[in-house]
Amino acid sequence: MARPGDFFDFTRYRPTISMIDGQRQTSVPNTTVSYSKQETGNDFIFLHLLEPHNHSEDYVDAMLQLLEKFDVKRYCLLGSMYDYMPHSRPLIVTGGTVSNKTGEGNEQPAVRRSNYQGPTTITSLISQRASPAGIETMSYIVHLPQYTQLDEDYMGAIRMLEELGSLYDLPKDDSYVTKAERQQEQINSALEKNPQLKTIVEQLENHYDSRAETRKEDETPRLSPEVETFLAEMDRRFRED
Repeated sequence: MARPGDFFDFTRYRPTISMIDGQRQTSVPNTTVSYSKQETGNDFIFLHLLEPHNHSEDYVDAMLQLLEKFDVKRYCLLGSMYDYMPHSRPLIVTGGTVSNKTGEGNEQPAVRRSNYQGPTTITSLISQRASPAGIETMSYIVHLPQYTQLDEDYMGAIRMLEELGSLYDLPKDDSYVTKAERQQEQINSALEKNPQLKTIVEQLENHYDSRAETRKEDETPRLSPEVETFLAEMDRRFRED
């Protein structure tokens, strides 16, 4: 964006100062666009979208114009959300695909159709408006353990890359695997020092396994009120921080 301040509140997305070649440089938060041109197969355009605080409709319009400018065939929204998910189980990915011809949705084999209803990002309008414009749309949302809330969740990144790799034959990043294993070890070590949280994770594991057996959420037992209260309080504290 030529003037990111038209869209973003810099008291919420903070500019940062860094030293480059001995000079102080201020970096202003902005939406970034990059690309990768492949020798064979698909070329890629990567959009790192920030949630706009102002003029959101204009922001969505600008993104759609960019997609049309480069004759994009498929728009894929990638993201994550915190959920009642144990770190010790394969992370769930929800989403699906909407055909640019029929407008009908379908699921990828390992991706569950999302039944979420509630607050969402305004950027979801890009997907909603791209399909009628003739662009196939797809979404992949990986569900992360609510009780970890890591700055960089490598387990989530690996899970996302697994799904994208099945579509685009992407190579596995071994460095992510190593970092994910280290994160798992750190979380397991922390649980040993926190019996209350360890008990809650065990309940989350039982809940996850029950859902895996039935694949029908309304037939699975609810988490105990104590667990839901604990996780809700933890989420509130993270948001306040």
